[in-house]
Amino acid sequence: MSTKDFVEKDYYKVLGVPKDATDAEIKKAYRKLARENHPDANKGDTKAEERFKEISEANDILGDPKKRKEYDEARALFGNGGFRPGPGGGSFNFDLGDLFGGAQSPGGAGGFGGGLGDVFGGLFNRGAGGAGTRTQPRRGQDIESEVTLSFTEAVDGATVPLRMSSQQPCKACSGTGDKNGTPRVCPTCVGTGQVSRGSGGGFSLTDPCVDCKGRGLIAETPCEVCHGSGRAKSSRTMQVRIPAGVSDGQRIRLRGKGAPGERGGPHGDLYVVVHVDAHPVFGRKDDNLTVTVPVTFDEAALGAEVKVPTLGGPAVTLKLPAGTPNGRTMRARGKGAVRKDGTRGDLLVTVEVQVPQTLGDKAKEALESYREATAGEDPRAELFQAAKGA
Repeated sequence: MSTKDFVEKDYYKVLGVPKDATDAEIKKAYRKLARENHPDANKGDTKAEERFKEISEANDILGDPKKRKEYDEARALFGNGGFRPGPGGGSFNFDLGDLFGGAQSPGGAGGFGGGLGDVFGGLFNRGAGGAGTRTQPRRGQDIESEVTLSFTEAVDGATVPLRMSSQQPCKACSGTGDKNGTPRVCPTCVGTGQVSRGSGGGFSLTDPCVDCKGRGLIAETPCEVCHGSGRAKSSRTMQVRIPAGVSDGQRIRLRGKGAPGERGGPHGDLYVVVHVDAHPVFGRKDDNLTVTVPVTFDEAALGAEVKVPTLGGPAVTLKLPAGTPNGRTMRARGKGAVRKDGTRGDLLVTVEVQVPQTLGDKAKEALESYREATAGEDPRAELFQAAKGA
């Protein structure tokens, strides 16, 4: 609020009381008007919201004896923008913005700026940005929840119910925090919910007001349910869509799904931490799925076509080339997890050559013949040669 606005505004008219009204009359008028124009009682009515801010602003000045005295003196001195030097003198108009912005008379040090700061200093040091007495909308709290999905649900996406507890406007006092529904503007932060403190070097930091806990309002008669906070704990269940392709431990942000705000402020956000159960067959590597497929020695040595399972779909057939070593990974394209763009990753198939625990006579005889046929080959020759070279 600018100095000019302060001088020109008629707070007595805003509250509908005469200039000689008593403190009790001002308080009674404010409570009546605040109850009628409170945002919680006029949801969506911007005119009522602006009216409530004007009423709160007027009460903050007239309800404080010191501020009211300074206001009356300022109005008497600069009523209607004119300066009155005294009996017999005329009057002249000037720009209030220039005067309070530090303008001086031609005499330099004898300018207007020196003494007027004492009159208005207590009225305009209102915190960061000159926010004045306007109570600001307050954003709702963020909520964090957890959900556990099966492996398949994480890959394909799922809609799950979440039961959440959050702070909602107290129904007993309509979110005002006051038993009578008429809180007053916090005198410390003047309704902004924030206070500024110097940090040196010409900079200032803004912190939540400790007196009103960032609400901008103080309940004279605290609500017995919410104890003056204006908020009460509430539980609700909502259906939340978890996108396809989420991974274990991922934190998802759902905008506007958190707790509702105050005085027309936006909802907070909902953060969901996802836990994914393990699958007995498949694993996950980024957007790809993984699976280990056992093959026999002859399939790896001679080559073969082997069937491989997929997650939730028909099996695919992979062709093993002759001489496939143990541990080789092959790729089945498009059979993996869903990506953000809707396409799918791949299925990474790792070959694991199985060694039989028992052999029949015929199989044993065949392996003995194989050993004799490859007796001249030493698979460890290169190993020892490399070890000597090192």
